[in-house]
Amino acid sequence: MIVLAATKERNTLELSPEQKNRVFEEEFYPHMDALYNFGYRLTLNEDDANDLVQDTYLKAFRFIETYQQGTNAKAWLFRILKNSFINDFRKRTKEPDKTDYDEVEQIYNSEDAHYTATVDLRSEVFGGKLGDEITNALNSLPVDFRLIMLLSDIEEFTYEEMSKIIGIPIGTVRSRLHRARNMIKDRLKEYARSQGYKVDEA
Repeated sequence: MIVLAATKERNTLELSPEQKNRVFEEEFYPHMDALYNFGYRLTLNEDDANDLVQDTYLKAFRFIETYQQGTNAKAWLFRILKNSFINDFRKRTKEPDKTDYDEVEQIYNSEDAHYTATVDLRSEVFGGKLGDEITNALNSLPVDFRLIMLLSDIEEFTYEEMSKIIGIPIGTVRSRLHRARNMIKDRLKEYARSQGYKVDEA
């Protein structure tokens, strides 16, 4: 659960330097490697990933009193990193191709939709070693789709957590994840054939 307090009434007490250090050491610092890996997968650049992590911790320190101790620190930090990436780094590079999600949102927008048709990459792909072909396929996805794949199939956030991290409805999370997995599947068809798997062209 991510808690971002919007009013001063919610946080009337300022944390002492000792309290801030404790929160960082016990709740924030353990996620540094995960943040770096997430940042690297978003930027595909080591320096940019390091900058993102540094910026994330600087903002976490600045806004630490909006964090409710004992909640999901990892999701809170991931949201900060995601926002930093969108606000800062995407401005420096060419904007990724825009995608119309309307055609797939309808499929996954209802609570009673059947999600079993979606390929479960967590069990079929990421259960083993992440090979070069899979890594390249993941890196080739447009950033919005790569983001949702990383949060779901690598970091294993829930739909609700991903919704709060990215700032989109749960139905949109599901539709993007469905689309991203299908894109990965299409990119891996030739590799699957080379490994002796039967590929259904349909």
